[in-house]
Amino acid sequence: MQLLFAVLTFVMIALVLLFVLVLVGGARPGSIIRGRLAAMDRSTSAGKIKLDLGLIRDELHSTIPLLNRMLLRWSWSGRLRGLIAQSGLKVRPGKLVLMSTVLGVLIGEIVQALYGFLLLSGALAALALLSPLGVILFLRTRRLQAFLREFPEVIALLSRSVRAGHPFTTGLEMVATELPEPVAGEFRITFDEQRFGLPIRDALLNLCMRVPLLDVRLFVTALLVQKETGGNLAEILDNLSHVIRERFRIAGEVRVRTAQGRLTAIILMIIPVAMLGVLHIVNPDYVNLLFVNRMGKYMLAIAAGLQVIGAAVLWKIVKIKV
Repeated sequence: MQLLFAVLTFVMIALVLLFVLVLVGGARPGSIIRGRLAAMDRSTSAGKIKLDLGLIRDELHSTIPLLNRMLLRWSWSGRLRGLIAQSGLKVRPGKLVLMSTVLGVLIGEIVQALYGFLLLSGALAALALLSPLGVILFLRTRRLQAFLREFPEVIALLSRSVRAGHPFTTGLEMVATELPEPVAGEFRITFDEQRFGLPIRDALLNLCMRVPLLDVRLFVTALLVQKETGGNLAEILDNLSHVIRERFRIAGEVRVRTAQGRLTAIILMIIPVAMLGVLHIVNPDYVNLLFVNRMGKYMLAIAAGLQVIGAAVLWKIVKIKV
């Protein structure tokens, strides 16, 4: 118990020092903006025509300068920022990395102090380290599903707008103002990009990058082909809306037919953990051998690994792409 208190004390001191480091070393957004504006003013007054627009437009990965420089050197930080943006959260990648690291170290140290089993503490520390990323992926999936549910209405609204004689860009503005989030936010960005001078082709391709869905790629491809070859845009949008609605119908039938398999997978994953809890309540001495004996610890670790592998296999079986 004393070792646990010592570990918790160490972690609390580390968190306090980290907080002080953020306050002292982190650059404030206001100072960053003022510094960039001052640099632009100096460049303009000196007669320099070419400005470092890439630096001016770049967004910080972290308010801590050292961590920001480290993340800028790593290629995966850009993908992490994309995942965070697709999840709808307003958090910097640096804050997510710090949160994951602190959580992983804290859980690992606590488990090591309680059980003294390095393999178990390492596995739980890795799980805690990846848990914030798992939350990001869950929110991203839920947001993309919400976008997909509203997407047929987007195409229908654009088709009605074109039939009424409005330009396609006006239809984008109507989608941005009349439909709910997250559809409205993504199409608002697309409308603003083309309004501020970006070609409509590039704005639509940026929409594909922000929303990596097959239906969105079909939508953008159809628009770009129509723009190059011509044709009845309203009819193309109607046909595309019909195709997407049929895909929804087929996907619903697949979910119904695979419901039994998903339920079986959930039950098979819950039964071992539930039985371990029941045995711990009925006969604690019988179960505690798994946590005290060295061979029992290895058996628990192997069982946990097999559970993870079994869950991945079952999920792969019941997940059918339409």
